[in-house]
Amino acid sequence: MTNIRYHITILALLLLSMVQGYAQSSNIKNVTKSVFTLTTFNKDGSIHASSKGFFIGNKGEAVSLLTPFKGAASAVIVDGNGNKYPVTGMWGANELYDICKFRAGTSSTPAPLAQTPACTGAKTFLVDYSIKANATTPLAVAKVEKFNQTFNYYVFDKTIAESAIGAPICNSNGQIIGIAQLSADGTTVHATDVRLVNEFKTTGLSLSDPILKTTGIRAILPTDEQQALLMLMMSTEQCDSLTHAQYVDDYIQAFPKSPEGYSTKALMLVGANKYEQADKLMAQSIANCTKKDEAHSNYAKVIFQKEIYHGQDAYPAWSMDKAMTEAQEAYKINPSPIYQHQIAQIVYAKGEYKEAYKQFMDLTKTSLRNGELFYEAAQCKQQLKAPQTEIMALLDSAIAVCPRPLTSVAAPYILARAYAYDENKEWRKALADYNQYDTLMLGRVDHFFYYTRYKCELQIRQYQQALTDIARALILNPQEPTYYAEMSSLQLRVRRFDDAFETARRCTILAPEFSDGWLLLGLAQKERNQKEEAKKALQKAKELGDTRAEEYLKKL
Repeated sequence: MTNIRYHITILALLLLSMVQGYAQSSNIKNVTKSVFTLTTFNKDGSIHASSKGFFIGNKGEAVSLLTPFKGAASAVIVDGNGNKYPVTGMWGANELYDICKFRAGTSSTPAPLAQTPACTGAKTFLVDYSIKANATTPLAVAKVEKFNQTFNYYVFDKTIAESAIGAPICNSNGQIIGIAQLSADGTTVHATDVRLVNEFKTTGLSLSDPILKTTGIRAILPTDEQQALLMLMMSTEQCDSLTHAQYVDDYIQAFPKSPEGYSTKALMLVGANKYEQADKLMAQSIANCTKKDEAHSNYAKVIFQKEIYHGQDAYPAWSMDKAMTEAQEAYKINPSPIYQHQIAQIVYAKGEYKEAYKQFMDLTKTSLRNGELFYEAAQCKQQLKAPQTEIMALLDSAIAVCPRPLTSVAAPYILARAYAYDENKEWRKALADYNQYDTLMLGRVDHFFYYTRYKCELQIRQYQQALTDIARALILNPQEPTYYAEMSSLQLRVRRFDDAFETARRCTILAPEFSDGWLLLGLAQKERNQKEEAKKALQKAKELGDTRAEEYLKKL
């Protein structure tokens, strides 16, 4: 009897072991459904790199090494059934630990992440696959190191094939603990704790993330609406037009009740002269958006932009009157000074300057009071041919209401006052404003500004400063022959004849049909006692129609 009980006990233990082994095998086998091959490509379509990766969510959320993405323009994944899907976006990455989280354009079968870390000596499994067969390799944890106080860095007891890099390493319950990585010499397998990817989330500033900028895969739009809006705005400056358009579509899909996505796309359609499509989109915005006042105001803005910049294109459904109707509807829903301001701007655009002036000045008595209102009132006065003193008083007010100390917010009004002083021949006052504008803009100005200030400096004989500014204009726009001619002329005036010669010579090379260059070249050669060469240059200027050249030729 005892012997029978013994055999029954042994049989039960064997059966239990088989069941546990089957369960273990089944759990690990399920992980293989999440594994795929990642291939990245260069811009020309050639293969850039390849590795394994795995899904951790059912909507294409995936993990792989970061290295294959660096320098790549696009990527695809191929799952265990041979199906190919594009990589559509990146959530984040850690360069030090060579891991990233991205999204593939497919639904997916995820593998669970282990919430309990593996300890030294624990038995784990590398789960790889090939289209023909699954491949599971047992690995023992040789060492565990902590990083960032929370996560584990695993080192294992053997090496693996290079083709398995990026595959998941899981525990006996089929829960992933890390991503397979190979040491530089190929002798050691290690793994970064896969839980690290839970920290990868995009923000509005992700387009400036230096790590994400190493790949052509675009950052995924944040789930927070304000962060998503910030990314949408930044994509205007930091992305090409196609990528920006993708962000706009993503934003509309993610936030269908928000008006910003619709108006942004409508303005893009206006830029492409697709007015009917823009009109339908803005009607959709009004129907879908929760904030109806913003939707109507944005509709007015889109029409306004079309009428200002594409007014020559006929689209009967739109006009300044239609823009006015939409802005008034926004104000009717929500009587905000912002919408009053929009109405005043439309009145100005219609050429009703007296009424626009009244509305702008009325707004200065509201909570909206700011420099822009006084500046716009000054523009009305300018259109009405008001005395210069009235215009200057309004420009002074525009600057006076700006926060102190002055910042770039005040810069446009200071520049406008500089232009007004310049036009009124008050050059020293104009130069003071030009200099303050330059300071507030921290040097972020264009070549035309330097050319304008150069001409002002000439009027008060500040020749050294003028030479510096015309040189800056040239650096920013080296293809403008007028700048070479202006510099050469001033160099002649201050008796820098060799410099004047060289500048004029470059001008004639850049623009051989520009008579000023030849005239100045001839004058510089004359001062250098190169009379024969001077005659040839002046004769060329004469042939190009410069009437001054004849007088100089007579004096040679």
